[in-house]
Amino acid sequence: MPGTALVLGITGGFGHAAARALDRHGWRLRAMHRDPDRARGAVTQPETLEWRRGDAMRREDVAAAARGADVIVHAVNPPGYRNWRGLAPPMLAHSIDAAGQAGARLVFPGNVYNYGPDAWPLVAETAPQHPRARKGAIRVELERMLAGAARAGARVLIIRAGDFFGGPGRGSWFDAVMVKPGREVRSITYPGAHDAGHAWAYLPDLAEAVARLADRDGELAPLESFHFGGHYLDPGIEMAEAIRRVTARRDLPVRGLPWIALRLAAPFNETYRELLEMRYLWDISLRLDNRKLVGLLGEEPHTPLDEAVRQSLVELGCLPAPAQARRA
Repeated sequence: MPGTALVLGITGGFGHAAARALDRHGWRLRAMHRDPDRARGAVTQPETLEWRRGDAMRREDVAAAARGADVIVHAVNPPGYRNWRGLAPPMLAHSIDAAGQAGARLVFPGNVYNYGPDAWPLVAETAPQHPRARKGAIRVELERMLAGAARAGARVLIIRAGDFFGGPGRGSWFDAVMVKPGREVRSITYPGAHDAGHAWAYLPDLAEAVARLADRDGELAPLESFHFGGHYLDPGIEMAEAIRRVTARRDLPVRGLPWIALRLAAPFNETYRELLEMRYLWDISLRLDNRKLVGLLGEEPHTPLDEAVRQSLVELGCLPAPAQARRA
């Protein structure tokens, strides 16, 4: 029977989606936030969600929130792209300690920052991790922390996906670059080479995969890693074409991201510096090999692309909600 799941970072995209999926699967939900009253208004969750006040940078807060939990979803991230070195490792260390004390499975969302040219184009869970950017090096360090924890007796699940889209969270390339939340789509900004393939993960699908894996925890090894295929678009510009189809605006202009302007501003803006380091992932084709996940679950949760893009634009306020949904 499902037990209790603690979600750290429930106001973010992955945390919110994971909580909703776990709730559908019958898990009791608990969330920790520095300001639970404010967080309640930021997310739509079941009334039975149990809130705990705490800070992911305080070891004792995370340990207290995790008591009695069977699963801990570590979905906290430094705000924006700033100070990952100073914030990400200690926050994960606190979650590792709490999971060990509670005997809980720690769920960690991975990404493709870990990889360099020796891994692509088709990347399996066993691919070498030789990143080209500082943020990628930090991500590799975090996963080494998780592997060390598993060797020491912890239970860890890493699920890796491409760029997120969908859900109420903000900060993905889809909502931060390609479209403008709260506005009708009048143009599309595509950051990468049009002919390079690109991996996307629709968050409700990814979260459903997490919930199905959590349901089968007894079949998992102490350290498990799965790749989520999601929507691999080749060519990558197909995401812009999907937005055109969904908005019924085939004439929407598609513009490139002004990388030169970001480079000029980068000495004065940490976020721009970090974005520039990730540019190479938009100019190459990198696809995540999901055969291990499909082999265990039988299928990968998958919403058709246009349906996923339409729902994402509705949630961002870029499209009106369908009449039936408004009435509900």
